[in-house]
Amino acid sequence: MDCSLQGKIALITGGSRGIGEASALACARAGADVALTSRKTEELERVAGEIRKLGRKALVISAHIGHMDELKGIADKVKQEFGRIDILVNNAGVSPALTGVLDTEERLWDTIMNVNLKGLFFFSQAVAKIMKEQGGGSIINIASISGIRPEKNQSVYAVSKAGAIMATRAMALELAPYNIRVNAIAPGVIMTKMGYDRLKYIPGDKEFVESRTPMRRPGQPSEIADAVVYLASDASSYVNGATLEIHGGMLLT
Repeated sequence: MDCSLQGKIALITGGSRGIGEASALACARAGADVALTSRKTEELERVAGEIRKLGRKALVISAHIGHMDELKGIADKVKQEFGRIDILVNNAGVSPALTGVLDTEERLWDTIMNVNLKGLFFFSQAVAKIMKEQGGGSIINIASISGIRPEKNQSVYAVSKAGAIMATRAMALELAPYNIRVNAIAPGVIMTKMGYDRLKYIPGDKEFVESRTPMRRPGQPSEIADAVVYLASDASSYVNGATLEIHGGMLLT
């Protein structure tokens, strides 16, 4: 199976750490030049430095995916720098807030939805227009198993990720005629900063996760990044509209 990304251009949101960072480095190792965006410029530059050590080009763009007026500008900058965009990884996301349905305020709803769903949809739209002009591409949305099975007191996050999964299917249906594939990855508990904070600060959560996961451990960002490379490459040329669940079996319990 050939998962080479040689000669391709990848654009990764939330690329300063966690799954975004791991995906950026994995794409670079597979041969892609990489554009990175997030709000954390210093951390982006650190990741860009690692990409350049691998012999690939890197472009850093500081931006907020929840701000609609910035999205087209990001896509245009990447096209101007590299001439095309072959891969979009929508990884930027707002962490769940531990708030029950009866206590959720509109501001929390808007904060999570603006990044996790609205930003994902309209950034995909901006990039898809470039992909259509060039003859194709691959869009990969990082969702969550919370979008498949919600957890208590994380309802808004769960709704946003369920929306990301449905957006994946809707975009896949409409963009397929332009040779643009759209797929999602639904991770379980992954040892990113968000995953680490969850296990550290929620009482009893470490034991809960281990007891509910048949593999008895959380996942690593690299285990998601490998799937990103697969979905970005020609090895997955007939995979479209799919949601790849990577959770160590958590949804089986």
